[in-house]
Amino acid sequence: MKKIILTLAVIATLGTTLVSCRDTKKETIEVEVSDDAEGAIDDVEDAMDDAGDAIEDAADDVEDVITGEDDTN
Repeated sequence: MKKIILTLAVIATLGTTLVSCRDTKKETIEVEVSDDAEGAIDDVEDAMDDAGDAIEDAADDVEDVITGEDDTN
């Protein structure tokens, strides 16, 4: 009786581990970006660069005020 139960358990284990998963279809979605959208993206990137430069300039000005340095000629 024990051999039958153990055999069934081994068969059940092998049956579940050896069965491969079914391949699923993957849908791909293509998005076309118009020229207007690309232009807007470029404008946003330029604005972010300008904002970063302004922040760096402001940080330099604050550092100059704290250290007492003066860049004016």
